[in-house]
Amino acid sequence: MGYFRMGEITDRQMAVKPSTKDIWLNESAPKGHGRFIARITPSGDRLFYFRYTDADGKRIRLPLGAYDRDGTTGLTLKAARKKANELSALYQSGIINLRESLEAEENARIAIRDAELARIAKEKADAEAEAKRLNERQTVRALFERWIKLEIVHHKDGGAQVRRIMEKDVLPYLGFMHVEDVKKSHIMPITDEILGRGKKRMAKVVFSLIRQLFNFAVERDIIEHNPTNNINKGKVFGKDNERDRVLTEDEIRILAKKLTEANLLPTTQMALLLTLGTCCRIGETLAAEWQHINFDKREWFIPSAISKNGKSHTIYLSDFSLGLFNKLREMTGTSKWCFPNRHNNDSVCSKTVTKQIADRQSEGKEILSGRTKRQDALMLPNGYWTPHDLRRTGASMMVRLGVIPDVADRCMNHTEQSKLKRIYIVYDYAKEMAQAWDLLGERLNILINLNDNNIVVMQQTA
Repeated sequence: MGYFRMGEITDRQMAVKPSTKDIWLNESAPKGHGRFIARITPSGDRLFYFRYTDADGKRIRLPLGAYDRDGTTGLTLKAARKKANELSALYQSGIINLRESLEAEENARIAIRDAELARIAKEKADAEAEAKRLNERQTVRALFERWIKLEIVHHKDGGAQVRRIMEKDVLPYLGFMHVEDVKKSHIMPITDEILGRGKKRMAKVVFSLIRQLFNFAVERDIIEHNPTNNINKGKVFGKDNERDRVLTEDEIRILAKKLTEANLLPTTQMALLLTLGTCCRIGETLAAEWQHINFDKREWFIPSAISKNGKSHTIYLSDFSLGLFNKLREMTGTSKWCFPNRHNNDSVCSKTVTKQIADRQSEGKEILSGRTKRQDALMLPNGYWTPHDLRRTGASMMVRLGVIPDVADRCMNHTEQSKLKRIYIVYDYAKEMAQAWDLLGERLNILINLNDNNIVVMQQTA
């Protein structure tokens, strides 16, 4: 290895023929400045370095690059010297460990570059996501069709009633809008318009359907918040007055006679009396299936899928109720349902029965097409009543007969409000509930002399 000291390295010197050993060319430099050097290897490679002494006194040759006279594939002599001078300036400034410093600088530069590339990539991804979101924005109409298909289609009527209501009162105003653009201010005019027509109940139904629709959107991450959550129902619709209608015993006697004169199906009459005698909801009564009636054990099981509160319920059948089921079995025992519809493909809809009861208490009102003319057939002395009032009446009778309210509540399958009771009090009151139903049945048998009216014969069959 040979070293040649000189004032400045020239291109001519860089073009010297290689030797069997490395040839080193060194430019003169003051002490403490570092030195620009070149290397010609036996293989003909021509390389530039900056040589300096580090903090430990060790000589370090820092590569600058390969030589190329034209600068096409490497560094020209001038460019290499410039790099060496820049390193010399750093070295003189006190940065003794140049290699470590340059490596740290390069790492920082790479980090900055990578961060910038990441920022650019994120901006691009965000822009693409936003473009995709804008392209995929759903209209309320599209959301509605999806909701109908996935959830509402399972209704007994296949969602026909929901579609009819939404097509009339909601979709003409919201259908064209994008789901995320709908605000409280877009919903309120819909309910206000319906309220202006004097249709408070329909306004509440429409509001409920709108709320369900947007809850569906929230569950599927289409929107984050349901716009109906910002609407105070109490202020919009007013406070609901909880019905407390309870039929008197005289009214029960009158009702039993009127049922035979109201042009109702015998099965409908029995459904109403069963609701009274079991304290069930009319919808649960009408949905009863024969497979859930155990005549030997005198039990009626209501599955959670049928129960309104999603809680299964077992009813002990008194003589009163068992007699009704025995007579009903003679009429519909070949069907799956205790109260089949006219096509025998499902149970009777509770709304149908509720409308029939309401129509027969509409004296003085216009007779609608297809409705009964017996507008006073079910009117009672103390006013309007509903099938749900029969359930309340049965429970009230239990309490008057000495049944404790907690047992009566359990007979009604009320959801326990107290968390303490739900968790720690597991006694099922089965015996007490059976006694309560028996007491109620005995009283109803006294009040309703069914042998003298033409509804059904109540005696238990063998």
